[in-house]
Formats: sequence, structure tokens, C-alpha cells
Amino acid sequence: MKKIEIPKKPSTTSWVVSGLGLLVSALGARMLKKKVGAGILGFGLAHILLGQLDRFRPTVNEH
Repeated sequence: MKKIEIPKKPSTTSWVVSGLGLLVSALGARMLKKKVGAGILGFGLAHILLGQLDRFRPTVNEH
């Protein structure tokens, strides 16, 4: 069997991290009345921020 390689852009990972952060933030926002909801919301917001900051990081070119 031949292995099929899917080309992956470096920005794909950044968008996945941000998207998961968005989902976690939405979950945390729905739970804000509980103390743990604020922690979950902050965790999700941090992932959104880190995912977007990762987009601006320079990539290494492989030859």
C-alpha cells in the first residue's frame, strides 16, 4: 500500500488550536456561574491567543 501524504501548511495547526480554544471558551462562558467556569474560559481564551500568535512565528524552510 502506498502512503498518501497530505500537504499541511504551518498555519493549519494555529487555526486548529484557535478553533479548539473557541469551543473551550464557549463551554467556559456557559459555566461562568460556577468557579470552574472562569478557569475553563481563561484556558480557552489563552489557546485562542496562543494560536493566533503562532501564525506570526517565522517558519523553517526544509530543502
